[in-house]
Amino acid sequence: MNELLKREHDIIKVCLLAGKIMLQSGAETYRVEDTMMRIAAAFGVENSHSYMTPTGIIFSVEEPQHITRLIRISDRTTNLDKIDQVNSVSRSISLGELTIEEAHRALEKIEHEQAIYPTWLLIFLSAIASGCFLIMFRGIWPDFVPAAIAGGLGFSCFVFMHRVIPVRFFAEFSGALVIGITSVWMVRYGFGHQLDTIIISSVMPLVPGLLITNAIRDLMAGHLISGLSKGAEAFVTSFAIGAGIAFTLSF
Repeated sequence: MNELLKREHDIIKVCLLAGKIMLQSGAETYRVEDTMMRIAAAFGVENSHSYMTPTGIIFSVEEPQHITRLIRISDRTTNLDKIDQVNSVSRSISLGELTIEEAHRALEKIEHEQAIYPTWLLIFLSAIASGCFLIMFRGIWPDFVPAAIAGGLGFSCFVFMHRVIPVRFFAEFSGALVIGITSVWMVRYGFGHQLDTIIISSVMPLVPGLLITNAIRDLMAGHLISGLSKGAEAFVTSFAIGAGIAFTLSF
């Protein structure tokens, strides 16, 4: 009986770790729940239940003994590569290619992996993306470089502030503030021309597009609390961006 209980605890640990990694990496709620239940079923636990919000996961199994565990989710970001890796581990478990211990080690390795792209590359790509958004929004080519500079500086500020103060509102507000100041300065001194297009293009890397998409998908899947929570988070983030730009333009 002790061996069965130990195995049950180990299965729960694997399921919770998989769910934690996916939820922290920006996966949809229904996808996380489905992955956890599939992993449990692959290890022989048919009666499992999961419930989660953006800030926590509750997972329960009924046999051989009813056990319920809760873990907190304190930090969330976007890392589609980690979601894909967890899905690969889940498929391997379903095919019987991994034991419980091997699956746990694989998930721990995924959890402790560093970001694929260095910070400087993310800043550079954000700058290029800002310039490309300007062209997409029918801006003029001479404003490509000003938009790229404003977008790069704004994203740099966002990354720095998020490390200093781990609150997305202040990081987004600071990034938008830098974008607004930079854009106004460049237009005022003749380096840029269309202020509105430059600002709109530069803030696009900060816009929580994935969060908004996941909120809608969760609502459509019936996860009302998670959908509303993510929608509220996206609204606060959008408000921070708007407030930063509005604060700049008010002077």
